[in-house]
Amino acid sequence: MTVKDVGQILEGLAPLKHAEDFDNVGLLVGNADAEVSGILVTLDTLENVVEEAIEKKCNLIVSFHPILFAGIKRLTGATYVERVLMKCIANNISIYCVHTALDNSPLGVNHKICEVLGLEDSKILIPKKGTLKKLTTYVPEGKANEVAQALFSGGAGAIGQYQDCSFRTSGMGTFTATDGASPAAGSVGKHHQEPEMQLNMVYSFELESKIVKALLDAHPYEEVAYELITLDNPQPYLGMGRQGTLPEALSETRFLDLLKEKFNLSMVRHSPFLEKPIQKVAVLGGSGAFAIGAANAAGADAFITADMKYHQIFEAENQILLADVGHFESEQFTKQLLVDYLTKKIPNFAVSLAESITNPIKYF
Repeated sequence: MTVKDVGQILEGLAPLKHAEDFDNVGLLVGNADAEVSGILVTLDTLENVVEEAIEKKCNLIVSFHPILFAGIKRLTGATYVERVLMKCIANNISIYCVHTALDNSPLGVNHKICEVLGLEDSKILIPKKGTLKKLTTYVPEGKANEVAQALFSGGAGAIGQYQDCSFRTSGMGTFTATDGASPAAGSVGKHHQEPEMQLNMVYSFELESKIVKALLDAHPYEEVAYELITLDNPQPYLGMGRQGTLPEALSETRFLDLLKEKFNLSMVRHSPFLEKPIQKVAVLGGSGAFAIGAANAAGADAFITADMKYHQIFEAENQILLADVGHFESEQFTKQLLVDYLTKKIPNFAVSLAESITNPIKYF
C-alpha cells in the first residue's frame, strides 16, 4: 500500500477536483510512491499530532485541514507550520489533506452532522455550479450503441439515481476525405453522406479526460466530431452544507439543548429567539456564515455553523435561528468518518484515530 494508493481510495469519497479553488488539498508533504506503514487521521496536523504519528509508527497523516494553505518562503522552524513540515520531512511522514473536497462530498462532513442530529431526508444546501458538462457527438447509426456503452462505462450519462442516460437524434452526416485520410466509410476524394446518430450525455467535470478517451477509443472515425459544454445546472448531489428535517418539531430551547448534547457543548452562541418551533434545519461545518442567506431561502427554521461574526448574525433577518457551535466542534465527527471509510476500504491495514487535541479554542 503506497501513499498514492491511499489517496486514490480517499478520492472515492472526496475527489480532489471537487475542492474549492482557493483550497490546498491532496498530497502536501511526502513521496506518493512511499510504502505506508500506518495511517493517522486528524483534523489538524500540529506538532503533537506528528509526535503521535511517530509514536504509533504511522508514516501517513490524513488531515482534514491543510497545514500548507499559503505559500512559504523558508523552512527555519520559526512558525508552527514550518516546525510541522520539518518534523514530517525528517521522519519521512507524508501528509494528505481532504478539506473542502470532503465538505462538498454528498457523504462528507455535513452528511455526518445530519446523521448525528438525526435529520431525515437531508439534501445539499448549496449545490455546486459549473461542475456538470454535456457531451455531444455524432456516430454512424450502426455503431451508436457501442459508443454509447463505452461512454456509460466511463461515467457519462449519470443523472442522480439514474444511469445510462442519453438523448439520441437521427440525421445525415457529410464529409469529403482528402489525401492521406483513411475513412471508415466512403472513399478518398468523394463526397460522402452517412446516416448518423447524434448522442447527447451529461457528465461530472472531473470525469472529462476519462470520457473523452472512451469516446476516441470506441468511435470508428479517425477524426471524431464532438462538443463539450459546461452547463449552468447545479449538481444536486454535490455542494456545500445540507438541510434536513427533525423527526419532530422542537422548541428553540430544546433544540439548543439537543445541540449541546450531540456536539458535547457547555454553551451555544445563537441569534435572538423567534418564538417558533424548529424542525427544518440547515447545517454547514466550519466557517459557514456565507450560507446564512441560502439557509434562509431554503426555509430552514435553524442554521448550524461556526465562526459567525457580529454583523453576520443580523443576516438572520428575524426569520431563522442561527446557532454557532464552534469550528472544531462542528467538524469533530470528521475524523471518525474518515477512519470508518478507510477501515472499510482497507480492513487489514492500520488506520488510527488521532488522540491529540488540536482545538485551539478554550472556554473558562
